Amino acid sequence: MYRILSNKIKNNEAKIGIMGLGYVGLPLAVAFASEGFAVTGFEVDPAKVKAIKSKRSYIDDVDSKTVSALVTSKKLNSTTDFSHLKNMDVIIICVPTPLRKSKDPDVSYIVASAESISKIVREGQLIILESTTYPGTTKEIVQPLLEKGGLKCGKDLYLAFSPERVDPGNKTYNIRNTPKVVGGIDLTSADLAKDVYAKITMKVCVVSSTEAAEMVKLLENTFRAVNIGLVNEVALMCDRLKLDCWEIIEAAASKPFGYMPFYPGPGIGGHCIPLDPQYLSWKLKTLNFYSRFIELAGEINAKMPEYLVQKIVDSLNKKGKSINGAAILMLGMAYKKNISDIRESPALDILKLLIDKDAKIEYYDPFVPNVCVNIGSKQLKYSSIKDLKNIKKYDAVVITTNHTDVDYCQIVKNAKLIIDSRNATNGLKGNNIVRL
Repeated sequence: MYRILSNKIKNNEAKIGIMGLGYVGLPLAVAFASEGFAVTGFEVDPAKVKAIKSKRSYIDDVDSKTVSALVTSKKLNSTTDFSHLKNMDVIIICVPTPLRKSKDPDVSYIVASAESISKIVREGQLIILESTTYPGTTKEIVQPLLEKGGLKCGKDLYLAFSPERVDPGNKTYNIRNTPKVVGGIDLTSADLAKDVYAKITMKVCVVSSTEAAEMVKLLENTFRAVNIGLVNEVALMCDRLKLDCWEIIEAAASKPFGYMPFYPGPGIGGHCIPLDPQYLSWKLKTLNFYSRFIELAGEINAKMPEYLVQKIVDSLNKKGKSINGAAILMLGMAYKKNISDIRESPALDILKLLIDKDAKIEYYDPFVPNVCVNIGSKQLKYSSIKDLKNIKKYDAVVITTNHTDVDYCQIVKNAKLIIDSRNATNGLKGNNIVRL
């Protein structure tokens, strides 16, 4: 069985199933299909399946022309019928792993995916989990579900974990030039997973186990979360010391060794950095270990929207204007530049806080035409304004996302008050500018 599957992979003849066609799954499906594999995307959302069948992409990083060509050549297909998983040689799970309100990992999507596979699993299949999760998930949850029908992982079928490394909107690094990490429940599983990913990426790093591979992803994003937390606290320190934190960071970054610049902001967003460290923290608590760095960084980062809103309130007060009824324009709603992704975006938290203070809010984001926020039992819908010609009518302009194709200095130079949380107006001077 191993030899048959190995040859199929090496000859690009393996049928590949991708479970979940979101920010991770669709780019992955396109990458394999572009290499000549027959790829089927399995998705519970009929709208996504319909979009693919209509040869249209709904992900910023995937071009519709590419999707169209792959669907036309029958290399890429999509379906809501999970019974077709039985025809796949390789199945890759790319489903969400959100946090519950209690900050416990919600692995229900992983469980549902593994249960779907268990109903059709056959000898010789390779199953790879890519969904970010805590160390032990692959062996403790996925493996028992796959084996409940009698087949054994490592003998009858193969199981591995490979953390996704998608960075939405990144024009430099993509699936092709970002190394992949894989860990198998045994050496055979790891070897097969390595061969699969070697088809679409320049380098594959094999680690000793699925737990090690799971931990790699959490280390990567915990590293970022903790350092962002540190630099956000430095921004708070500099505020107390009446220092420009951006000047301090720029000067420190001139050191060619022993320092890596991180930058403060209105908070952290996206599906990874705000959530992934909490998976690790939760797992460690089950082992009676308290991760102080993770918890402290989480507290600091979560407080940044409140800090920024207080900056807005104080700055308006100095101008003799109350936040109540103030006309405020937010520039940016996505959690990072040049994407439409608003998952966990701190801009949404800032919007809610300003609404609570009865400010009159509008926003501009060329990538995000509409947003909905829940205030109590009400759901409020906001739409991006069309242009920035009437900047003078706002009591304050708040920069929450620094899109690189927007000349913020030119846009806001005549604004009454500018609250810049992204250093987007670097070089612009005046007593109407307040930077984080």
